[in-house]
Amino acid sequence: MKRNSRLSLALHTLSHMAGDPTQIRTSADIADHAGTNPVVVRRVLGKLREAGLLTSEKGHAGGWKLAASPEKITLADVYLALDESLVAAPNDEPVPSCSLEHALHERVTGVLKDIEQSLINRLGETTISEVCTP
Repeated sequence: MKRNSRLSLALHTLSHMAGDPTQIRTSADIADHAGTNPVVVRRVLGKLREAGLLTSEKGHAGGWKLAASPEKITLADVYLALDESLVAAPNDEPVPSCSLEHALHERVTGVLKDIEQSLINRLGETTISEVCTP
């Protein structure tokens, strides 16, 4: 997995949070640890908050913490919360005018969608707490 991907950042952050689920972590602290910008952290973790995986509090003592136990958060939950695809081809491509290219496009798109679903199913078998256990 790319070290600078949103998924990598999210999984890394949640794995650390699983070590002490009650600790509130600031975007700046997470960014320093992950080697990125706090704005990037807030964008990524905001998606996780929208999905109900994290909570956030504003203010001087504010920050991020887990909204559910690490045993209940699967890697698929995180992947789906980020609303990005590692496998499937985008659906907004124009329909090819060549009938052979169109058929090929349809077949490959179907295969990629199947692979994407298999990936989601497999990610759903592993929780954040399992990732943290050596």
